[in-house]
Amino acid sequence: MKIEFAESAICDLEDIRSYYTEQQVPQVGESFILEMISHIETLPSNPEIGRQVPEFSVSLIRELIHSPFRIVYVLNETSIQIIRIWRSERLMRLP
Repeated sequence: MKIEFAESAICDLEDIRSYYTEQQVPQVGESFILEMISHIETLPSNPEIGRQVPEFSVSLIRELIHSPFRIVYVLNETSIQIIRIWRSERLMRLP
């Protein structure tokens, strides 16, 4: 299975980097991003390791918790699409 990043997830990572840079601790942001990417890279060998997102209760929409972030992904037949990376206290909403 291959991993794909939605534009929204890429923007989320950029926002995380910007936030920590604004807080004058860019190394913290870089560390979080590298750790989350490493966590995401474990998905192809065990794509159902993440729990179902509680707000949706749909088995194909899952999340990894990498405190304080939620890495939300969608399982497809041939890929795993990372769709959002949010602070864990935020609730998910789809249009």
